[in-house]
Amino acid sequence: MPDLDDQAISKVAELGIKSQLDEVENLNVEIDIDPLKVITGALNSVSIAGMGMVMKQDLRIEQMEFSTGSVAINPLSLAFGKIELTHPTEAQAIVTLTESDINRAFSSEFVRGKMQNLEVQVNGETAIVDTQKIKFGLPGGGKILLSTEVVLQDSQERKPVAFTAVPEVSLTGQQISLENVEYVDSQELSPEFTEAMLNQARELLDLRNFELGDMSLQLKRLAALKGKLILESEAIVNQFPSS
Repeated sequence: MPDLDDQAISKVAELGIKSQLDEVENLNVEIDIDPLKVITGALNSVSIAGMGMVMKQDLRIEQMEFSTGSVAINPLSLAFGKIELTHPTEAQAIVTLTESDINRAFSSEFVRGKMQNLEVQVNGETAIVDTQKIKFGLPGGGKILLSTEVVLQDSQERKPVAFTAVPEVSLTGQQISLENVEYVDSQELSPEFTEAMLNQARELLDLRNFELGDMSLQLKRLAALKGKLILESEAIVNQFPSS
């Protein structure tokens, strides 16, 4: 049996998680170990606290708090510097996103490319439009705000679009649904364009973008506060990431 203490095993887990991230400002992994339980293949708990974690699609997380109960492991895997789960484990995860985090993702080449050359109906006629920078806002009151300027390719006419929506937990718990769209100062282009913008927001806020290693997140609660969005999820972890 390897003579590994809490800190050594925590460091192994930390390296595995860092290998999944494009960037991270601060990451702290704490694994609570009872040496007698490790021999029989159990860790008391795993907790992860991260700040400034950049995930898939250039999505930055301001803060993540992640904690498990008892974890079943293969004790021999520790000898090879790995933490190998023998059974899935349940965990709780709280993710905090700021307004600037989500705006950064909307400004990425990935999103900007998907919002060009869109075919929509404008005043009863088909038009091809390009989208300028999309701005995502969290004004508080349980709402999000999306605004942009659209250029009609044929006429080069520019039209502002702005609306609020209410984020809610989707029926599957995998995504955030955006309901109760209200246009700001009648700044509407067409229902198809609104749906295209909502789709981009749904894709960025898809729970699968926040998964580390082999896990699945189920959104239970969310709060759209002024300047930040807080997502509370339950997780089933099959394996932690390894470096």
